[in-house]
Amino acid sequence: MTEREKMLAGEWYNAQDEELLMLRRKARLTMQALNATRDDDCAERTSLLQQLLPNAGSKLWIEPPFYCDYGEHIALGNNVFFNFNCVVLDVAWVTIGNNVLFGPNVQLYTATHPLDAQLRCSGLEAGHPITIGNDCWIGGSVIINPGITVGERSVIGAGSVVTKDIPADVFAAGNPCKVIRYLHSSP
Repeated sequence: MTEREKMLAGEWYNAQDEELLMLRRKARLTMQALNATRDDDCAERTSLLQQLLPNAGSKLWIEPPFYCDYGEHIALGNNVFFNFNCVVLDVAWVTIGNNVLFGPNVQLYTATHPLDAQLRCSGLEAGHPITIGNDCWIGGSVIINPGITVGERSVIGAGSVVTKDIPADVFAAGNPCKVIRYLHSSP
């Protein structure tokens, strides 16, 4: 099993593997070009986003700067918006539904490191997928930790740290993030 296969399977893997280094370098060069585009150069941005995020649906809008590890492990539905300075560490799959909004400085972390110091010093790491359902709004400066699922139509309040799954149709906030109230289907 290759290090990339281990990574995507959620097993401990060596992040310094040559294939993974090459894929991250390719993504970083594309991000550097994306983040340097002018606001009026939509065609260039679109082309670079298609290169960086080949599993994206239609009507994707990202306000640069944007950062990720690989890009190709991010599956985006239609009509997804990332505000300025978002980070997606996609060492495991990040799956985002349709009509999802991300405030500025949102960070999605699939990557994790061993708690055991000796194992951590070996350089091994792992990843656990993140899933965000349709019609969600993730407020500014939210951090979503590895292995989390956010249910459809839920709203995560600004500054929250999501350490446990969030059900559908709720407003959740805080550190750690918890359900504050259930949402109605009408505005």
